[in-house]
Amino acid sequence: MQEADHDQEISIDAPWGGLYIDGDWETPEGRDRIDIRNPTTQESITEVPAATEEDVDRAFEAATRAQTAWAETTPDERAAVVRRTADLIDEYEAEIREILAVETGAAKPRQDIEHGGTVTFVHDAASFAFRSSGGHNQSKIPGKENIIRKEPVGVVGVISPWNVPMKLSIRAVAPAIALGNSVVLKPAQESTISGGLLLARLFEKAGLPDGVLNVVPGRGSVAGDRTAAHPDCDVVAFTGSTGAGRLVGENAIEHFAFPALELGGNNPHVVLEDADLDQAVDAGVFGSFWNQGQVCISINRHLVHESLYDEYAERLAERASELKIGDPTDDDVVIGPIINASQRDEMMDYVERTVEEGGTLLTGGESDGLFVEPTVITDVTNDMAAACNEHFGPVAPIIPFGDDEEAVELANATEYGLAGSVHSADRGHARDVADRIDVGMMHVNDQPVNVEPHVPFGGVKDSGLGRYNGKWIIDEFTETKWTSVQREPRDYLF
Repeated sequence: MQEADHDQEISIDAPWGGLYIDGDWETPEGRDRIDIRNPTTQESITEVPAATEEDVDRAFEAATRAQTAWAETTPDERAAVVRRTADLIDEYEAEIREILAVETGAAKPRQDIEHGGTVTFVHDAASFAFRSSGGHNQSKIPGKENIIRKEPVGVVGVISPWNVPMKLSIRAVAPAIALGNSVVLKPAQESTISGGLLLARLFEKAGLPDGVLNVVPGRGSVAGDRTAAHPDCDVVAFTGSTGAGRLVGENAIEHFAFPALELGGNNPHVVLEDADLDQAVDAGVFGSFWNQGQVCISINRHLVHESLYDEYAERLAERASELKIGDPTDDDVVIGPIINASQRDEMMDYVERTVEEGGTLLTGGESDGLFVEPTVITDVTNDMAAACNEHFGPVAPIIPFGDDEEAVELANATEYGLAGSVHSADRGHARDVADRIDVGMMHVNDQPVNVEPHVPFGGVKDSGLGRYNGKWIIDEFTETKWTSVQREPRDYLF
């Protein structure tokens, strides 16, 4: 495995404050500190103070004060700020790529998608200022006009993850702001900068008024819980594990905030007996190993027809073994480090237990520091550790099936229902199988790592509530208000 031989620096007008509240960068003394480490070198990059519950309260106070005036600005003013933010993301591309690599171990394939996808999302979000439309409905009462309006919900709390932090933060932050809401953002500890403070810096440079965006890095059990439970939080947009999402949802519902929850997955990649094996393997490699498998929509299980099983496994293992591992600032590297030791240990435990349970290791299975080899395991059943758990790593368990019925049964034998993919040379055959798999997002002759800003993103079962993107996120970040106007005298019953 390649070792990093240089130190990287976090930039874009560094140093960073610890908190961004009401337009002020704060570095309060005497606080618990968040140590931001480079997962490649495991060296400390910087430290920032962790937000307290009182800090979160101040952030919501600022957001509440700022929201009314922000909602009253014209749509073109709000759109202009969001568009300028997209322009700045392009302008600072090189520095943003460096931040993603140094803070979160993002290799070039993830940098490409995260940077490019973020720009696309922000440009699309700018249009929301003009797309939040209501309408007029007929009335059964003579002379009455029914007016349906979409209004901002108020303050949106965003709790974002570390795995694709900039994109997964901004997909909630930018729409909320464009629609006239204010935001309190609590990024993951591991991505304090790329998922939080970086966004504050960019929107600040774009001219966003003070208080509309506030960032409170901190511990999930302190700043995260208070964000979800705050009585002034009208929508809680959370992306993360199902276990944490349950707690967030409980906190939100307690004060009748809407919980927009995008949670975990155990995503099947189904290779039917008439599949094009070249396409299925290509998709399987990308879907399992992009971003070291650290993405909720990655392939968690490869379900392969028994007639193709041996060849598919052999080819997937060969491709996996060729992927270059090392410093993510090297353009040739595909596999960077795992975010931290806890994540690494959990996925390695799943691999070890699966082998103990009877799985056969075809390639990989070892780690060096935070680098985990792309791993392919055969002779797996659906109840083995690497298959029944969301392993969130570069791990590809391969499970055989005998017919379509068994494939569907295996695919659905999980509490999750986020994403999936089905391969067949006969697209009708693939659709027949795909339509029977219980997921929120399904991809025929592709793999599950797909996101587009104008199509709904989210899952069913224990994979979450609500949908991101396009008109679906507009609905979640606005309230529908009915106003009737009686334009002529009305006759009442008494």
